[in-house]
Amino acid sequence: MVEALVAAGIAVGSGGMVYALAAARVVKQYERGVVLRLGRLKDSVRGPGLTMIVPFVDRLRKVNMQIVTMPVPAQDGITRDNVTVRVDAVIYFKVIDPADAVIQVEDYQFAVSQMAQTSLRSIIGKSDLDDLLSNREKLNQGLELMIDSPAIGWGVQIDRVEIKDVSLPETMKRSMARQAEADRERRARVINADAELQASKKLAEAAGVMSEQPAALQLRLLQTVVAVAAEKNSTLVLPFPVELLRFLERAQPAQAEPVKSAEPVEAPAPPPAAPSAEPAAAEIPPAQAPAEIVGEDGEIDSPKNL
Repeated sequence: MVEALVAAGIAVGSGGMVYALAAARVVKQYERGVVLRLGRLKDSVRGPGLTMIVPFVDRLRKVNMQIVTMPVPAQDGITRDNVTVRVDAVIYFKVIDPADAVIQVEDYQFAVSQMAQTSLRSIIGKSDLDDLLSNREKLNQGLELMIDSPAIGWGVQIDRVEIKDVSLPETMKRSMARQAEADRERRARVINADAELQASKKLAEAAGVMSEQPAALQLRLLQTVVAVAAEKNSTLVLPFPVELLRFLERAQPAQAEPVKSAEPVEAPAPPPAAPSAEPAAAEIPPAQAPAEIVGEDGEIDSPKNL
């Protein structure tokens, strides 16, 4: 009798142990348990720790409550300004209602992935290339709203969406590089011209100050000599004032005119020893002078005609 009771107790204990092992479930800290009893959802969601279910009657679904990082495959699209691009993104989301994540959608991760791909393709078609390259924050917010609207009904909250990379065709990259180079060259020329303008104004002001004080030009010349002599070289360059050259140019015509007027005075006289072939006017007798003078028509001119 006692042995039968002991055997029955051992059997009941073994059965209870097996039942406890079959009914015990462990839910981790970052998980929540959704119980379906005979296919029907239980109202209470099991928290982390050890929980018990009815074996062969209840079914426990564990839902991860952590933030999930999901890469969105690259999508090819044409922007609003007719440029072919390839864009990929990354999405961060988490489950806020475990019951809806199990009941409302078959696989919430797959559903979020497909919704992100379609939304990314739609946002590409509505945006310009410049917006995709420089205004990503606004596009990220629009993409987040497009995905978050249907995801709320699945018990999923979209935490953040980021456009990760924008791939452009090689021809477009070369065109953008040429455009950027031309823009930088234009800005460099504008800055250089502005600097020249400012420098010319300052030089004009300095010239006005130096014109009032002639000694300032000599001081500037000495400063230039000191600056050149500071270098360790064997050649010293001395600037020649332009004003001195202008003074010499103005003085040269004034010196040339007296020299030309003095040339007849300084002409050498003929040597006295050389006989003169022509008779002097004083040697002609007064009586014969009128007879020897003949006009152009062969007639002798009288002193009165002369």
